Amino acid sequence: MNDANTNGRDTDNSQPDLRDILGTSRSGRKKKSRRYLYAAAAVVLIGGGLGYYYQSRAAGVAYTYTTEAARQGDLSVIVTSTGSVQPTDQVDISSELSGTIRKVNVTYNSPVKSGDILAELDTNKLEADVQSARAKLASAKANVLKARADLGSAKTSMERLRSLVQSRVSSQQDLDAAQFNHDAAGATLQVNEATVLSAEADLRLAEVNLGKAKIVSPIDGVILTRSVDPGATVASSLNAPVLFTIAGDLRHMELQVSVDEADVGKVETGQKATFNVDAYPDRSFPAEIETVRFASETVSNVVTYKGILTVDNEELLLRPGMTATANIVVEEIKNTLLVPNSALRYTPPRESASRGGGLMSLFRPPRMGRSQNRDAGPAATGKRTVWVLRNNTPVSVSIETGSTDGQHTVVKSGELKADDLVITDASARNAG
Repeated sequence: MNDANTNGRDTDNSQPDLRDILGTSRSGRKKKSRRYLYAAAAVVLIGGGLGYYYQSRAAGVAYTYTTEAARQGDLSVIVTSTGSVQPTDQVDISSELSGTIRKVNVTYNSPVKSGDILAELDTNKLEADVQSARAKLASAKANVLKARADLGSAKTSMERLRSLVQSRVSSQQDLDAAQFNHDAAGATLQVNEATVLSAEADLRLAEVNLGKAKIVSPIDGVILTRSVDPGATVASSLNAPVLFTIAGDLRHMELQVSVDEADVGKVETGQKATFNVDAYPDRSFPAEIETVRFASETVSNVVTYKGILTVDNEELLLRPGMTATANIVVEEIKNTLLVPNSALRYTPPRESASRGGGLMSLFRPPRMGRSQNRDAGPAATGKRTVWVLRNNTPVSVSIETGSTDGQHTVVKSGELKADDLVITDASARNAG
């Protein structure tokens, strides 16, 4: 009995106490509190170490500044546009008549003068039309002669009958008939004379058509395209095919560019420009704004206006259709104070002592300042701040800016002077 009870208690004591499992026993609470204490101590030690590391690193950081001197100089404001070189005069030649091409006298690049024959149509039918018109005219003229003779005869008969009526040899009825014949002969003469006029017009038309069988150049120039060969059939219509394209004097050409609507207010007649073409990448060609058309052109929801620039092509280096990029000088400012645009975007680094933010800020390394007014592009004008390096210390200077060329900006007023070293960038390094 006693042994059995003893064994039963030993068995019960070998099972874990529920309070120990839940940590509600006195010993469990001590263990749990001890673990929390260790964890808190570890956090404090790690945080303190990191904080000391960053604080000491921030205290030991120095900066190397990149500077550029403000300078007196000239500034040109440029508007860039793209387009193509085109002849000043360009004419598409078609045939006014239908027919078969009998002869072609020119080919690509052929120089031509005004009135030169470019091609000829077969003229057999046209020559026959001329002969027919001449015959009709001759017949009409013969009818006029006959009508005049008939009128003269009718007039003679009428006058003779009038005298006979007065002498009571003929009756009034005979005189009336003679008068009618006279008037009819006169009307017939007028009809025949009108027929002559019509026949003359038909003859002139036939001769004009015969002349149009020779397709001639209307201007002096050079053949750019030829799309017809001997034996080809052409048909005249409202949309007649182009047989030849002639460019005028290629020594004087024009550059057609698309000016963005944001820039069109700056572009004016007489402004100077330069442009480049892919054929001569190392050479710039001069040009001058002749006009900017009022009509807009919209492509992919982008609105542009056609600008025309005159181009001197005495060397005949430029060819029709060459693509070009033009730089139009819309404003020139002489002898003004200039500052680099990178200086307008620069902000000095923030010192670690002024970062704030509590304990978590200690885990952040000191930040480098790079750019202020990022939403204000380099072309923004007005009150701005630049940083000048004086005695190796950045000093802020307020200025008022004006026009820019994308790299430098005009300083209209402020305490900045020429040769002041404005800061454009900074890089961190360990002190000592």
